[in-house]
Amino acid sequence: MLLFQKQSLENLSGSRMDPVVLSYQDSLLRRSDVSLLEGNHWLNDQIIGFTFEYFASERFRLLGESVVFVSPQVTQFIKCASCPEELAVFLDPLDLASRHRIFLAVNDNDDESAGGSHWSLLVYHHKSNHFAHYDSQNASNSQHAQRIANKLEPILGAGTKALFAEEPTPAQENIYDCGMYVISIAEALCEKPHRALQTLTPPFIKQKRAEWCKIIRSLTQSEL
Repeated sequence: MLLFQKQSLENLSGSRMDPVVLSYQDSLLRRSDVSLLEGNHWLNDQIIGFTFEYFASERFRLLGESVVFVSPQVTQFIKCASCPEELAVFLDPLDLASRHRIFLAVNDNDDESAGGSHWSLLVYHHKSNHFAHYDSQNASNSQHAQRIANKLEPILGAGTKALFAEEPTPAQENIYDCGMYVISIAEALCEKPHRALQTLTPPFIKQKRAEWCKIIRSLTQSEL
């Protein structure tokens, strides 16, 4: 009982020090998560997962069922799954075979836990049956993206081998902006599927951090 009370007090203390600032769809953002957007920090699963939720529910809701944004946690599970049959059952609610495009944030972590040091974006195009990989750090996540593509291929129902291509991608100039490039590239491709990405310059990416902070503040105020 004393151990339980001690753990409860520690959890309560931790919650007060790092309070929840936004509950949105299936995403829960704490103050420490949002602070990652406010400085020169690597973005975590929670921030990228929230932006994907926002794209699906708000920003690109008119795209309807044609597009799906897969959370980073689910994408990592896909990469690490060892049983194809169990993976197919797990992903069945997403109905991936019916989607025109599938967006996945790729992490370079080697196990199912959160973490890693680099993000990239993998997009599956159903019509052309190919995976497009956008990596702002010289295709350093290519092997991780290909593992995910290989795991998904039997589930997508195309019936033929899917192509995999490294796409021309603006290069990050630091070690921490990869997640923001993932978010911004996904946004740009949804706005205009075949648009050039040259406009995603370092100043643009920095501006996007501020824009997302503003969106989160607006959503937080709407909850009050």
